[in-house]
Amino acid sequence: MTQTLRCISPIDGSVFAERDTLSTEAAKAAVDRARTAQIGWAARPLQERIDLVLAGVAAVGAMNDQIVPELARMMGRPVRYGGEFGGFEERASHMASIAADSLADIEVGEDATFKRYIKRVPHGVVFVVAPWNYPYMTAINTVAPALIAGNTVVLKHATQTLLVGERMAQAFHCAGVPQDVFQNVFLTHDTTNDLIAGNAFDFINFTGSVGGGAAMERAAAGTFTGVGTELGGKDPGYVMEDADLDAAVDTLVDGAMFNAGQCCCGIERIYVHESLYKDFVAKAVEIVKGYKLGNPLDPETTLGPMANTRFADEVRAQIAEAVADGATAHIETFAEDDGGAYLTPQILTDVTHDMRVMRDESFGPVVGIMPVASDDEAIALMNDSEFGLTASLWTRDLDRAARVGDRIETGTVFMNRADYLDPGLCWTGCKNTGRGGGLSVIGYHNLTRPKSYHLKKVTS
Repeated sequence: MTQTLRCISPIDGSVFAERDTLSTEAAKAAVDRARTAQIGWAARPLQERIDLVLAGVAAVGAMNDQIVPELARMMGRPVRYGGEFGGFEERASHMASIAADSLADIEVGEDATFKRYIKRVPHGVVFVVAPWNYPYMTAINTVAPALIAGNTVVLKHATQTLLVGERMAQAFHCAGVPQDVFQNVFLTHDTTNDLIAGNAFDFINFTGSVGGGAAMERAAAGTFTGVGTELGGKDPGYVMEDADLDAAVDTLVDGAMFNAGQCCCGIERIYVHESLYKDFVAKAVEIVKGYKLGNPLDPETTLGPMANTRFADEVRAQIAEAVADGATAHIETFAEDDGGAYLTPQILTDVTHDMRVMRDESFGPVVGIMPVASDDEAIALMNDSEFGLTASLWTRDLDRAARVGDRIETGTVFMNRADYLDPGLCWTGCKNTGRGGGLSVIGYHNLTRPKSYHLKKVTS
């Protein structure tokens, strides 16, 4: 059954874009075309696939002047930050640069009698379900290496960023990637469920909520389809007594507030050694008070609205509950806070892990700060979470950071930085953050399967 998807702009609540979904029959036909096209696509030389993907990436970049204000209208990020093309290109280019080595045969041995090796072969049709918060960068994490590895890709994007998949598909097709090799589709949840349950795909990559990830796994149950997930996060920062205080404050506050706090690996809780705690809080409050909340199309705006009023409502609820339970809110309500998508950024102290704001994912411009007396205390608090995506450690001692990092239940350990995705490293998580891994050589391993060759020679 066809439905109409509507992107409601957080700027003013108007309908910015709408698209009709595919019927179940049309969706199945699209996947069938992808499966047919995959054989010929995988047969092309690797360098040809790389060149076409990079041409598609460049074509997206050529659209950037249209894409940046479009993103502001769809999900509220201020135009002053220039969109996502820098990270989009960096990730795709890195994956292209390591493709030959990552996908090379593993030579096991050859003698007069046998030749043995392991190939990396594409799964087939890869289904990518991408989120709205960084819609281009999160999509390219899988789209680029999946195509380079010889898979075809079916992309379903979030309704909040309804036009992103269209833009990407248009760019890649103009660059020469065949239409059936990379398809953007608009689907209902029911059609998506039917396709997955019907074994339509060979691999699924989902970025989104814990509930959404669970729904994907339930739909795939019994099909033996691989499902990679990046789900919720509650990423901590830990500032040790020897940290560069100014750098720690600047980076961690930006990591908590950038994109209105709507970052997969945004900082959601901060633990500061008691000797630096008061100074850290004072500097953090000063920074946040200087933000300009407003229309993201205004180049003076540094903090736009949250992508949807319901997201802002959840953050307001967490803040209100924390304050009612004894937390101190340091930022007075901004004049531009309309009680809807435009939300005052907030610094909270006197918080505890009994409060939802320190336990549940906030995904908004709020951060709680707690003093700690030791590494042991900080580690216990950082691990007191159902999530594990990244952790940011601040110290001048690399060995100490490594020791502390070894004890943290997380996917990535940062030292003296935060909120960044290095495409040379595996992007992965643990606990309710999900399973699998993207980018790096491991990303290619997850988008292909091993195929072993044991060839006996005829010697007489």
